[in-house]
Amino acid sequence: MRQNEMWQPVILELRRSLFSEEMVCSMSTQLFHIPETKDLKGNAEIHESLVPASYHRVTANGSVYRLANGEQQMSIVQTLISCIQNAQKEDRDVRNGLNIMREAAPTSYKPFIENIIRWQDYAERHLQNAKQYTMQITGNIALQDQPPYRES
Repeated sequence: MRQNEMWQPVILELRRSLFSEEMVCSMSTQLFHIPETKDLKGNAEIHESLVPASYHRVTANGSVYRLANGEQQMSIVQTLISCIQNAQKEDRDVRNGLNIMREAAPTSYKPFIENIIRWQDYAERHLQNAKQYTMQITGNIALQDQPPYRES
């Protein structure tokens, strides 16, 4: 299988995860600009985790594009995997903050918060799928100290 084809499922899942993250960021930031929700409990806290989570998703996307375009350094694979794992860690804090927001939100904004939570669900699901595809491609090689990754 060609390098580009092999990484396509990871690229697709990371794109979907990043798009979902964009929606979470946009919608939760919008709440800062609405008088009734500008100080919504949990919102400032989720942004402390959304920023690094977004960074890790962006870096994972860049890494997989490089792999798909023929670069083969093991350090790129390790970067991809560690960024997926780091984004997952940050997502846990985002999830906790969203639950706080849902409880604290005025009744009229609860459906909006639920929609943000659905987008977060998508972001997490697609990130997990990307991780599974990556591990299928790389096996345990990314966790071992080996020479640069080469396609078989």
